[in-house]
Amino acid sequence: MKELIFATGNAGKLKEVREIFGESYKIISLKELNNSYDVIEDRLTFEENALKKAREIYELYGKPVIADDSGLEVEQLDGRPGLYSARYAGENCNFEDNNRKIISELKDFDSPHNARFLCTAVYYSGEGAIITTGALNGTIIEEITGVEGFGYDPVFIAEGYNKTLAEISREEKNSISHRGKAFRKLKDLIIKSGL
Repeated sequence: MKELIFATGNAGKLKEVREIFGESYKIISLKELNNSYDVIEDRLTFEENALKKAREIYELYGKPVIADDSGLEVEQLDGRPGLYSARYAGENCNFEDNNRKIISELKDFDSPHNARFLCTAVYYSGEGAIITTGALNGTIIEEITGVEGFGYDPVFIAEGYNKTLAEISREEKNSISHRGKAFRKLKDLIIKSGL
């Protein structure tokens, strides 16, 4: 089975992407490589950050790498947190801190709080890159609800749903999520390219 290194330290993302790739490829985490290397996401777009991660990890191992960068954009917050989604409440924040900050910032706005998740996924082999994107539209609610998932899942309700992403099964979330869409497209393109 072909191996791909996934340039992430996020256990939730790793689980989702392994489920998407299934038996097609063996997805190796940085943790399994005893690597705690942290790529600084200092670029101006999700695509640039994802490519930077993939290239830096490729330079370390010389093996094909998949990577992503993703975030939440809230309409009433002029697209924030965007590129800063993971660290929105501060450098050492956790998911709950970020969710509480979003809720706090939206308290003076009328509902609905329209938002969307965006993801750019990349494959990098040293010879070129394959780049895909995915999006999921929905709304932010004003309380943290549900225990599944991670990140902003407990405050985000996808269009057509009445539960947060943290209240639906992982399989259902993967079928509609921005990351699921981007990585399914990426997997298909990798297979079609014979890589």
